Amino acid sequence: MVARAHHHPPMKPGMIEARHRRWAAGRMKLEGGEAIEDFELSYVTHGKLSEAGDNAVLVAASLAGNHHRLDFLIGEGKALDPQRYFVVCADPIGNGLSSSPSNSEKQPGMRFPRFSIRDMVQSQYRLLTEELGVKNVLAVVGASMGGMQALQWGVSHPDFMRAIAAITPMAGDGPEALEVAQTGGSALLPDPARGGERFVDYPERGWAAWSGVMSVLAGRTPRALAEMIERPLDTLKWMDKVTADNRANGFDATDWLYQSWAYQAMTSERPGTSTAISTRHCSRLRRACWCSHRRSTCSIRFRVRRSWPMRFRVPSWLRFHPRRAIKRPLRCRPTMRSS
Repeated sequence: MVARAHHHPPMKPGMIEARHRRWAAGRMKLEGGEAIEDFELSYVTHGKLSEAGDNAVLVAASLAGNHHRLDFLIGEGKALDPQRYFVVCADPIGNGLSSSPSNSEKQPGMRFPRFSIRDMVQSQYRLLTEELGVKNVLAVVGASMGGMQALQWGVSHPDFMRAIAAITPMAGDGPEALEVAQTGGSALLPDPARGGERFVDYPERGWAAWSGVMSVLAGRTPRALAEMIERPLDTLKWMDKVTADNRANGFDATDWLYQSWAYQAMTSERPGTSTAISTRHCSRLRRACWCSHRRSTCSIRFRVRRSWPMRFRVPSWLRFHPRRAIKRPLRCRPTMRSS
C-alpha cells in the first residue's frame, strides 16, 4: 500500500505564500507507547529570530487546518507583525502535511498510531528547541483545536511562554462537542469507498454527510442560516457549494478521523499524569489567557482538584486586540463558581 504525497490545499485570497519547511525527527515516540516512524513536521516561518532569541511566537492549527489558519493575523501592522516577531506556524500531526495516515509510507491508513493533543504539543516543542534553537516564546496562539493546543502548552511547558492567546478553545471536550465530532466521524465511516485500513477512493457520500453535519448543522444556527439564505430551497444549492468547497480542500478522511479522535480525547493534563489541571497550573495559565467571543467577558473553564470549575474573566477591550495579549501579558483573577 503506497501513501500519497503530502497534500497542500489550494491557495485562497488572504493566504500568505511562504517557504514550506519540513523537520525530519526520525522516530517520534507517543505518550500512548507507540511511535510514528520517520516522523516529519511541516511548518512555515515569518520574520526572523532576534539575536537574543526573544521574539518567537508559535501558531497552532485547528482541526483539519494548516499553517494558513491564522494568516489574517500575520502581516505588517497586524497582531503578528513579522517585522517584530519570529512567527512559527506549525502543522499538527495528522493534517496531511505533517506525518499523517494519508502520507505515511510505513504506517499508512489505520496502521498509523493514534496520537493526542499532547503529542502535537510535544512535537512542536521539539521543533522549536531542537530544530530552530528557540529557548522560549512570547506567546502560543491558536484557534479552536489550535487553542486547545495552546492551553496544553500552558500545562505541559508552563515556563516556556510568556502568554497564551487561545481563541475559542476548550480545556476538554463537552458533551455537545463530543457528539458533533463523533457524528462527523460516523458520517464518513460507512462510505463504500472505505476499504479496511483506509479510504481507497474519495468518499463522496461520506463527505456530503460530513459537510451537512459539521459545516451546516453544527456550524450555523437557524437564525444565521435564515440571514444568509433568502429562500429555503436555496439552502440545498448552498449545501452543494459547501460540499464542493470541502472537497476542493482535499483533506483526507482518515486524517480527519485521527485528528478528531485526538480532539475528542482532549484533557489538558501534564504528560504522565492522570490529574486534571491543578490550581497551580491555572495560576500559570492565567498569565495571559485570551479568547475571542461576542460577549463582554468570556470564560475558559477548567476542572480543578477541589472539584469546582474555575473561570477566567477577560475584559472586552482585549477581544479584538491579540497584539496586546502578546505585548502585555494579562493578569486576571480567577473567580470561583459553585455550580
